[in-house]
Amino acid sequence: MSTARELLIVAMDMTSVRTVERGALSLALAGAEAIDLLAVGAITLEGDRIVPSDGSGTDGVSSDPLAGEALSSFVRQAPYESVGNWLWRRGRNLSAMYTAALEADGQLVRQHHRRWGVFRSSELVLVDSPARRLAADRWTADEPVLAALATAVGIRDKRTTDSPAVTDEGVVAVLTAVDDALSELTAESERRAHKLDDAAITNVRRGY
Repeated sequence: MSTARELLIVAMDMTSVRTVERGALSLALAGAEAIDLLAVGAITLEGDRIVPSDGSGTDGVSSDPLAGEALSSFVRQAPYESVGNWLWRRGRNLSAMYTAALEADGQLVRQHHRRWGVFRSSELVLVDSPARRLAADRWTADEPVLAALATAVGIRDKRTTDSPAVTDEGVVAVLTAVDDALSELTAESERRAHKLDDAAITNVRRGY
């Protein structure tokens, strides 16, 4: 149950090159959770609906509190819930939750910055850890799922036809839902930006 954590680690390692919008990262992290839960049989897909298992395949989930929260968040009665709806619901503030979990595990530490002899600010930085090295190995190996999620949030260029492809239909369905949600998020951000621009123009015309 590590794809979400590895995606966050990769995103943090890439911040000096490309920044990731928190909302986009949160949606991708939710997608990573769903893909890991599919892999262990904790959920299945019926069309675009997420169907939780009857308890099989959940042994490895109990050791990861966030994965356990993800599993407990699924609708357990027909007609169940679409992948897209779940991504939006589960993804709310999820990047902050994973950041806090990494900090609690000691994989992130606060680096303080001094100014005039006083601590003025601090930032979270990754420490050298087995989890970070594993994420780096998976990234270097161009692992298809991690690469697809990284591409979706913009921390990796579009993949070529020579890149290893995701072949599992369920995983492809989740990745497609992530792409759709990110497109919707981008469209909503653009609508809000246009509204702000229109409001600013109106204020200028009124002499504000």
